[in-house]
Amino acid sequence: QVQLLEAGGDSVPPGGSLRLACRASGYTWTTPFMAWFRQAPGKEREGVAGITHSGRSYYADSVQGRFTISQDSTTNTLYLQMNDLKPEDTALYYCAARTRADGDSWSESREYPYWGRGTQITVSS
Repeated sequence: QVQLLEAGGDSVPPGGSLRLACRASGYTWTTPFMAWFRQAPGKEREGVAGITHSGRSYYADSVQGRFTISQDSTTNTLYLQMNDLKPEDTALYYCAARTRADGDSWSESREYPYWGRGTQITVSS
């Protein structure tokens, strides 16, 4: 059974930084594509960043240059370093995984069968 467990959510002022972590377990395929999504109240879930098993990364335009996705294959942990946070980054952030290894359609939530429960990020002064 695939399990994704996020951690690191918090409340920060604008301009602050946070690092999210997602520990993955239970999957048997060797080249997973991992991603971070977020969903704000009243909005659709959107792809934030994704990464292939080999380390190629993808970003939404809204976070390009501020967020960095990375992974530690030895511990099966996915990270999202978020800098210069803005109020519009406030959302519930989810970790997601799929067996498809390439980055095509990475930001489409329907492509992912495995999800964590989410961790809340609030950016407010």
